[in-house]
Amino acid sequence: MAQDGFDVKGVPTSIATANLAKEHGIALTSLEECPTVDLTIDGADEVDPRLDLIKGMGGALFREKLVAAASRRVAITVDASKLVKRLGARSPVPVEVHPFGWKVTKARLEALGAAATLRSSGGATIRTDNDNYILDCRFKGIKDAARLEREINDVPGVIENGLFVGVASLVFVAGGKGVRTLKR
Repeated sequence: MAQDGFDVKGVPTSIATANLAKEHGIALTSLEECPTVDLTIDGADEVDPRLDLIKGMGGALFREKLVAAASRRVAITVDASKLVKRLGARSPVPVEVHPFGWKVTKARLEALGAAATLRSSGGATIRTDNDNYILDCRFKGIKDAARLEREINDVPGVIENGLFVGVASLVFVAGGKGVRTLKR
C-alpha cells in the first residue's frame, strides 16, 4: 500500500492477530505509539438495528473496545446471520473479569439477570491475552444495551464487557445479493 501513497499500520487487538499480521508483512504499531486510530475494521457477533454490537466471542473484547475507543471511525463487517432484532438473541455477552474473586463477580452479574458461565475448553479455564477470565453472560432480551453496559462495568472485578453501544459508524453486511452498507 505504501507504493500507492498509503502509509497504513495496524493496531492488533490480540497476540494471535499480531502474529498473523507479521506473517503477512503487515506493519504494526501500538496505541502507545499511535493513540488516535483513523479507522478500525472488525467483525461482530451480533448487530442490532441501532448498530449496537456484541463482540468478544474471540476473547479479545477489552483490547477491541480500547482500540475502538481510540478510533475516529469503526467499520464492522458481518454476514447477514449476525443481524438481530435485539442484542443477546443468540450470543452471550462476554465479560472479561479479574481472576481474583471471580466467583463474587459472577454472583453480582447473576444478580443483574445473567446466566453466567466461566469460559473453558477441554476442562481448562480460558485466559485472555491480559491473563483474565471470561464469563459468558446470557441475558433474557436486552432491552437497554447502554444501561446494561454501564451496569456490568460497575460490578467489581469486571475489566470490560462485550456490549459495544454507539461504537460502529458503518456496518457492511454480506448476503446472497451482495453487500449492504448500514450507517449510523
